[in-house]
Amino acid sequence: MSKHKMYVSVVNQKVYSRPEDSLWEYEVEVPQEYVKIFNGLFKQTEELEWRNFLRAHLPFIPYHNDRDNHEIDLRTQKVYALIHEFTDTESKRFIEELPYFR
Repeated sequence: MSKHKMYVSVVNQKVYSRPEDSLWEYEVEVPQEYVKIFNGLFKQTEELEWRNFLRAHLPFIPYHNDRDNHEIDLRTQKVYALIHEFTDTESKRFIEELPYFR
């Protein structure tokens, strides 16, 4: 199984093939099929965030009780777990210090 180098921006919820395509936070080397997994998680998060935006206009649903927020957190944890699996040692150490990873 060949590895594919890509550049991940968690902030922008994107993956890039080339480092000059945009700003990114993590370089990973993954099997090709993982590119789809990253894109799928980012797409799901984007859809959940849109629903959150709409829900934000309904003040009777408290933020901390909103299921979509928990789903966004879960997807963010999965993205960081994938990055952790396929990135360099320095980035792994940084991710291990994040609240999501403890």
